[in-house]
Amino acid sequence: MKDTSKPTEAELEILQIVYQLGPSTVRSVHDELAQQRDIGYTTTLKNMQNMAQKGLLVRDESAKSHIYSAKVPQEKTQKLLLDRLLETAFGGSAGRMVLQALGHRKTSPEELEQIKALIKKLEGGKS
Repeated sequence: MKDTSKPTEAELEILQIVYQLGPSTVRSVHDELAQQRDIGYTTTLKNMQNMAQKGLLVRDESAKSHIYSAKVPQEKTQKLLLDRLLETAFGGSAGRMVLQALGHRKTSPEELEQIKALIKKLEGGKS
């Protein structure tokens, strides 16, 4: 993903819906967005057209209703955004970011086990 194609907040909302639903029409994305906030159909359409131009979405024009799908896998988008957040908000310190995140949100026992397993793996399997 090029630096110029970093998604805005509105585009991130749309990407999240497309990742969740898979290839989607503007109508289906708009219907999901409208459940979250008041937004016009033409705003959703314009955002998705812009996202296609930026290379965030791919538009399939073979059917009457154009189908949009994510051009970049969700994991790659998450990595880009995480890297941006890490640098801008935490000065590049992953430890500070993790401590902040864990201190301000409830973490499930399953998530804690995953975190412990990752720490163990990063330490080289030490007990």
